[in-house]
Amino acid sequence: MREWILGAATCLALASGAGAVELNSDGLHAAPWIEETFKDLREDLDDANAAGQRLMLIVEQRGCIYCERMHEEVFVVPDIEASLAEDFYVVRLDLYGGVEVTDFDGEVLTEKAAARKWGLNFTPTMLFLPEAVPEGATAETAAIATVPGAFEADTVRHMFSWVLAHGYEGDETFQEYHSRLLRAGE
Repeated sequence: MREWILGAATCLALASGAGAVELNSDGLHAAPWIEETFKDLREDLDDANAAGQRLMLIVEQRGCIYCERMHEEVFVVPDIEASLAEDFYVVRLDLYGGVEVTDFDGEVLTEKAAARKWGLNFTPTMLFLPEAVPEGATAETAAIATVPGAFEADTVRHMFSWVLAHGYEGDETFQEYHSRLLRAGE
């Protein structure tokens, strides 16, 4: 009987995906496309531009089931994972973290204070930055798109392509772009 219970528990754990997400020592998800930086956003933007990538900030927190879903089901989709690695320079911030961040306006504050300053209270949240940030702007005011929440792969894929193609500079909003691509079966 004991062997049956242990076997059933093991099958249940495997079926539920337990252990599928690798976590760092800080409890946040590990991903090879997340850049380890000093979190000076001005330097991060320069590094992104030098690499020919777009700066994307992602705000997450320990224990976030929506972050887990994105890391387990969306960010691992091959074309999305490739885009994260090749097209984006991804800097992660912890919604409740104490690491210092230097905002584009030069203010130095903790990750937690930065998230509060930018009005963020949901994880995950992705902020996509332009190649050039106006003098005195913050990450919040400079972001060309702020995406709070967990989304399906198509939505993320379309957001990436809209950002990379500078769709925000045209007349078609992201929602219109996304809807048009879904209708076309893309």
